[in-house]
Amino acid sequence: MGWYDLTVRRVRDLSCGDTRVFLEFAVRRVACRGCGKVKRERLAFLADNPLYTKRSEASMGRFYDWLGPRKSHGIRLAVMDMWKPFRNATAARAPQAAILFDKFHIMRHLGEALDHVRKSEYARLAGRERRYIKGQKYTLLSRRENLSLDGKRALKILLAANKRLNTAYLLKESFGQLWSYEREGWARRFFENWRASLKWQRLKPYEKFAEMIDRHWDGIAAYCKPENKVSLGFVEGLNNKIRVIQRRAYGPRDEEYLRLKVLTCMLPEL
Repeated sequence: MGWYDLTVRRVRDLSCGDTRVFLEFAVRRVACRGCGKVKRERLAFLADNPLYTKRSEASMGRFYDWLGPRKSHGIRLAVMDMWKPFRNATAARAPQAAILFDKFHIMRHLGEALDHVRKSEYARLAGRERRYIKGQKYTLLSRRENLSLDGKRALKILLAANKRLNTAYLLKESFGQLWSYEREGWARRFFENWRASLKWQRLKPYEKFAEMIDRHWDGIAAYCKPENKVSLGFVEGLNNKIRVIQRRAYGPRDEEYLRLKVLTCMLPEL
């Protein structure tokens, strides 16, 4: 090796509440005598995107360390998103727990697929044909019952004007039926029929979504078992309450105080 020097890097880490966290550190650059090139030191804690640090499986493992073996082995059901480190850490530390993927997280992926279709249609069209799509992102992505009267009227006009968006919207709305089945076989039949309906529709984002569902099927089908029935709305509501508590916090964070706030927010009113 030849000469080396140090450069300062700045990368994004996990946010603390609503506060962004950045790390600054020195990275060595080395001149290789063998190939004549200058190479930068490779750091294990950086993600594939070098501007971000990794959310490692070990980080999730620390949660189970805090929980302790007795409580970890008492977990019957773990509701999570489809992030692989969550699954791996839970399988290693709480192998008896059934893993259930959160419905709202899955539907958010489907909403993103619908938005990709919206963007592709806007890019494909020109002139006056675009006017029905422009500015209607949240009208299209919101649940119909949550829209105002004007929003429902705008949605009706949009879906009547664009056949592909109409098809994509109806497929998104119908997919929620998957969680209504009490037997895995029925749920699987519904999913296969839903995926078959994508044929000839030219909805690539939906095809990718269907592939993702197929890869993670076990964690979705787990909801069909009676012992795994849990109010997913309650889980999502609790997550939202925690995010609100974090946004209200300013200055230093106290984990024990946050835990107490989370516990007390679920108590019935006196």
